[in-house]
Amino acid sequence: MKKPNLFYAQSGGVTSVINASACGVIETARAHKDEIGKVYAGLNGIVGALNEELIDTSKESAKTIAALRTTPAGAFGSCRYKLKSYTENQREYERLMEVFQAHNIRYFLYNGGGDSQDTANKISQISLEKGFPITCIGIPKTVDNDLPITDNSPGFGSVAKYVAVSIREAGLDVASMCDSSTKVFVMEVMGRHAGWIAGAAGLATELEGDAPHIILFPEIAFNKDKFLKKVKSSVKKYGYCAIVVSEGVQNSDGSFLADAGGADAFGHVQLGGVAPFVANMVKDALGYKYHWAVADYLQRSARHIASATDVAQAYAVGQAAVEFALKGKNAVMPTIIRGKGKKYTWRIGEAKLSDVANVEKMMPRHYITRDGFHITDEARRYFAPLIQGEDYPAYKNGIPQYARLKKQLEKKKLKKWKAS
Repeated sequence: MKKPNLFYAQSGGVTSVINASACGVIETARAHKDEIGKVYAGLNGIVGALNEELIDTSKESAKTIAALRTTPAGAFGSCRYKLKSYTENQREYERLMEVFQAHNIRYFLYNGGGDSQDTANKISQISLEKGFPITCIGIPKTVDNDLPITDNSPGFGSVAKYVAVSIREAGLDVASMCDSSTKVFVMEVMGRHAGWIAGAAGLATELEGDAPHIILFPEIAFNKDKFLKKVKSSVKKYGYCAIVVSEGVQNSDGSFLADAGGADAFGHVQLGGVAPFVANMVKDALGYKYHWAVADYLQRSARHIASATDVAQAYAVGQAAVEFALKGKNAVMPTIIRGKGKKYTWRIGEAKLSDVANVEKMMPRHYITRDGFHITDEARRYFAPLIQGEDYPAYKNGIPQYARLKKQLEKKKLKKWKAS
């Protein structure tokens, strides 16, 4: 019998370390060449499976695969494509099974957030019903850090490091100019419903008066009067006010401050523009000169300042996913378990995909100060280890050097897929 092949795909918004997970998957699979045949990667995620566009990673050198560990973004292409339920779109699942059968794929590893874990779980169940069992393993990834069960999500530590460093440096800039120029700086960060990224920016505040002075969390209903009062007092006390605002900050009625209208492929409300909204609110009420910035893709692609802890964990969950699959585990996801001692330690655990899928983990209220504008010491103890260490990519001519893949596709065996 031919050795079973493995299919790996990246999903959703990418991170600076998702390719480290891919590296962990491919290098581990290659080390088990007696048990695993080829490792295919989906061109643009699960869409690559539907289109039968399977990248043959065996065509990539060991050096190139190793370079994935220090390469940001999704090297094989990602997508925002949510499979509907089997009853809603049976054709998609039947197509996936046809592709997997045609290419003898028995292992499916899906690297993504909550929606992706849901997809992997669905495919695991359907494959059993179709009589061609696929071992499905989810690989955690999300900058939002909102996956349940796991202590933290690979991708988050590096974003946390980026935003903490950025507000520290921007704060120093504003402080040096505030006497005669800008007095308010607003930095918008990602975080639809959970304020983990915004909270991590609080690590920049080491001494009284350090930026950020105000953090706006999705978990805390926005109070305009209370906020403006805090801005005014910060400017009076420190000469300026540095603010970090999560894109998902909400009014007391649950509406977003910055609802851009429309929705993405997963049905999520499209957000954007909360930084200028907040900055203009300050200008109109208090008259302060302001500047604002939106970290946007910069925060999740900044591999040059990635957390070494994050890189190690991203690689480890990719490695564990292959080992889980070979042990016959199915419909599970590797998790990160934090040690209980004073010195930070971590190890790999596991969770059922059914317990992870479509569940969001919010910041605990006790991680946020009583006034709702900053983080507590307990939050600092949680965040601090996740941004530790530097893992710089190789540089050439002053520019980081990242992996460049051939992305050679396997020959198709089926008719062209037409989406409904």
